[in-house]
Amino acid sequence: MTGTADVGVDKDSDESAAAVPSAPGNESEGRPEPGPTPEVSLIKDRTIKTPAPAKTPGQPGPPPAETTTAPEPAAPEPAAAGPEAPAGPPDDHDALDDAPHLDVDEPLLAARAHRPSDLIRFLAGVLGIVAVFLLAGIATSTTTGIEQDIATNAPHFSAVFSTITGLISSVAVLAVPLAFAVERLIKRDGLRVADGVLASVLAYGVSLGIDWWVAEGASDNIREALTRLPMDSNGTLTDPVHGYLAPVIAYMTAVGMSSRPRWRIALWVVVVFSGITELLGGYTTPLSLLLTVLIGWSVAYGTLYAIGSPNIRPTGQHLMIGLRKVGFTPAGAVRAPDAPGGTRRYHVIQQDGPPLDVHIIDREQQASGFFYRGWRRLRLRSVAVRRSPQSLRQALEQEALIAYAAAASGACAPQLVATSELGPDAAILVYENVEGCTLDELADEEVTDPVMASIWQSVAALHERRIAHRRLTGESLLVVDERTGCLVNLSGGDIAATDLTLRIDVAQLLTTFALRVGPERAVATANAVLGAERVAQALPLLQPVGMSRSTRVDLAKLTKERKAAARARALEQVAAGERTQQQAEEDIAAAGEDLLSRIRGQILQIAPEAPMAPAKLERLKPKSLIMVIALTFAAYLALTTIKPAQLKLSQLNWAWAAAALLAAAFSYVAAAMSLTGFVPERLPFRRTVAAQLAGSFVKLVAPAAIGGIALNTRYLQRAGIRSGQAVASVGASQLAGLAGHLLLLFSFGLITGSQTNGDLSASRAVIIGVLTAAVLALVVAAVAPLRRFVLGRLRSLFFGVVPRMLDLMQTPSKLVTGFGGILLLTLSFTACLDFSVQAFGGDVSFSAVAVVFLTANAAGSAIPTPGGIGPVEVALIGALTAADVSLSVATPAVFLYRALTFWLPVLPGWIAYNVLQRKNAL
Repeated sequence: MTGTADVGVDKDSDESAAAVPSAPGNESEGRPEPGPTPEVSLIKDRTIKTPAPAKTPGQPGPPPAETTTAPEPAAPEPAAAGPEAPAGPPDDHDALDDAPHLDVDEPLLAARAHRPSDLIRFLAGVLGIVAVFLLAGIATSTTTGIEQDIATNAPHFSAVFSTITGLISSVAVLAVPLAFAVERLIKRDGLRVADGVLASVLAYGVSLGIDWWVAEGASDNIREALTRLPMDSNGTLTDPVHGYLAPVIAYMTAVGMSSRPRWRIALWVVVVFSGITELLGGYTTPLSLLLTVLIGWSVAYGTLYAIGSPNIRPTGQHLMIGLRKVGFTPAGAVRAPDAPGGTRRYHVIQQDGPPLDVHIIDREQQASGFFYRGWRRLRLRSVAVRRSPQSLRQALEQEALIAYAAAASGACAPQLVATSELGPDAAILVYENVEGCTLDELADEEVTDPVMASIWQSVAALHERRIAHRRLTGESLLVVDERTGCLVNLSGGDIAATDLTLRIDVAQLLTTFALRVGPERAVATANAVLGAERVAQALPLLQPVGMSRSTRVDLAKLTKERKAAARARALEQVAAGERTQQQAEEDIAAAGEDLLSRIRGQILQIAPEAPMAPAKLERLKPKSLIMVIALTFAAYLALTTIKPAQLKLSQLNWAWAAAALLAAAFSYVAAAMSLTGFVPERLPFRRTVAAQLAGSFVKLVAPAAIGGIALNTRYLQRAGIRSGQAVASVGASQLAGLAGHLLLLFSFGLITGSQTNGDLSASRAVIIGVLTAAVLALVVAAVAPLRRFVLGRLRSLFFGVVPRMLDLMQTPSKLVTGFGGILLLTLSFTACLDFSVQAFGGDVSFSAVAVVFLTANAAGSAIPTPGGIGPVEVALIGALTAADVSLSVATPAVFLYRALTFWLPVLPGWIAYNVLQRKNAL
């Protein structure tokens, strides 16, 4: 039986509205028979038999039924406007006060809610404000032309007309909000008025701040586009933002006039008339008016999101009214766990019928997850992403359609028995209650093969009718008994689904079961129901990007846990002498195989001819987006940080500059030597040099050390080296580089001190650094948590790096290459900096430049900015100045050095990065 009705809960609505009659033949369900419209009332009998609440999935069993005596209905009292009295839908209190409340077991709704829709509108308003400033700064001809057209046509309007409209609009623009505030206070809705007043105050403050910035700090183009010089003024420009219009707009937006059309239209009319009057009188500009509206709008929604809006989501009591009007006889309700997407669920007990499972969808729930859905829609192809409904009515119709189609297909799913709108901002869907526990609530050993087969049969029934579920995760699989499973949460499904969508369903369910029972049982059960051919078609869709968000989290967590357990077990076995180092690394590598790869292996066993190439689900890969952002960021930084005046090209010695360029280019050869020297396996040297060049591009979006480590590790893995060995090789290279850095710093410090006739300032700095490191080591040894942390890190380090170094000991040439590369890398950068100083006429010893480079570069890189931009330049200029290099020479020398070692290689690095990716080397 199904019924549909629109339930209005306005205060003027008739509580005895007609209910939708039942279909013939369904009297056994406890629903009223067709006939005269029953009188709807929430008043309970003096003594009623309250049925026991049905078992909620994941909840303990229902208590025994008992007879209760209802108390005399108390006189209704006004609801307190505070956190202990959550607000319901607008003007719905009268309907609730007409009768005593039925028992609803649910958590107290918060008095205020932080709506995602308010945040979205706030961000849209901020983007609009930025667009106005960009338009004012760029499209000067357009804005000036519009202002001239307005100034030319303004005299055609009567001065008397302008004066009258200006006077009326000035009075009305303040009188209408004041009248609305009085009306709200009379209706005991003071919270909304307070929100509006707060938003208007903040909007006024923002207006003053923007006025000051435009007058003092903005460019001439922006100032000319947002201000004017009135004819009757004494040289005083108009305000860029109207000091009274922005607060009024913020007030009317925050106070909630959108739900009251008459008030909204009246206020917008006076605001528009006021703006037109100001525009014709020469007291503002079009962009200034637009900026005023956007500021008021943005501040209002930002305020509402920050402090929260009065919660108008329907409560369980409103649900009872809606169920009565559809013809049910509710006696009580229990709040159940939310369905995916934030849909609220209630288990309702009836006086004369079976229990019900009721879903409430509202506008707040629809707005949640907006940014995630937007990113998925941008990243994935449209066929792999379900389009979200645009309105509440569309969401109601879509879920109802899916439920009816699922029932017609023969799949085991709850029966939809009624739908209804619950006021203007919510709707309900009434399902028959199915007792059971979700798959997530069961222990792994309770997931039996018959249950999985039953669920696969329901999925097969849906797919035969071209219906896709799209949410086949553990929370959508209800286990009724030891042999039966049921599909729930079908609201995200698709009708007339494509083959790709159906195959994604199979891949998702395979992964869901494999997470609980392992890939062997999961694939075997699917093969028994669907057949090898249909299971094999899902193999190209076994990609993390095609899975649900919860599944991707579970996959990453499982892989991490397996690797951690395998590493700990390997450490114990190696320490006990049960396994060799090589065997332990093989065990760790086997444990690191992700679950999707193991599922693919099981599918290939039953269908060796299954397609192996992954399906192209992604439209935009994250690395492509990162690349675009990196190039944009690089262009911006290059334009803002590198200025020809700072380089002083007229004073540049081009011979020394060419030598600096050669030294910078040789640094990539040295970096390749330092990496290959710590890898026992043979690496193609040219490709390794290209990988180091690609690292110069990666530095744009990550700190230099982190980006280089990640890129080199990835390069070694793509070269066929196991993950653990790749990490160990890169770690050994980094440790050797650190040791070489400290050794060179100490050596050059001593040389510099001996060359300055007893001035041991550099040596003293080295000694201070060594003593500081010693103090830090003592602190770590004394503090137990720090000691355990460091020892744990060192233990894993020695597990990987030390065995790797022992392998290298067998090939001394590798060690010579590695340590030689580290030495040459440091000397190359030092030579580049020294030649840059010489290019601008500086005179300083090579050892002093080496000390400057080793200390300042390390200090600047300690601040984790992309590529060390900013801190490295400051540290190098300061260190050179301390080494008796004049500031007029140190500044252009450092900018030349950074241009040759950081900015110039960006474009070649980007080319190398793309080439290596196409060759599957990165």
